[in-house]
Amino acid sequence: MITKMPGQPGKVRVSFALPSAIWADTIFLVGDFNNWDERATPMRQTEMGWMVTLDLDAGHAFQYRYLFNGSEWHNDWNADGYEPNAYGGDNSVVITPEFELAAHVVGEPDPERVISFSSLRLRLVTAS
Repeated sequence: MITKMPGQPGKVRVSFALPSAIWADTIFLVGDFNNWDERATPMRQTEMGWMVTLDLDAGHAFQYRYLFNGSEWHNDWNADGYEPNAYGGDNSVVITPEFELAAHVVGEPDPERVISFSSLRLRLVTAS
């Protein structure tokens, strides 16, 4: 599962999670955001599952995969999309939206473009 929240300006806080039922000694998140370094981003195992949270640049699409036990590559079946890779398979893709703080909303907001986080009103800005 992937969850996204606004981070610091220009960033999106993205949490990657896998079920606790996955048996592995190690799982690493590997992708564009860490130059495909197989050891840079370990996931931690909790009672809720395997998790890691990253602050990624907003307005981008990042390719990634999970590496189990240093040898087994897996896709994220909850990814935003998939792109073919050079090895005859696909990479998972996460898209980081641009969030813009809506300081003042006139009239009724479009429910498809306003996302509420806590008490803030945020508007998802899509690139055309």
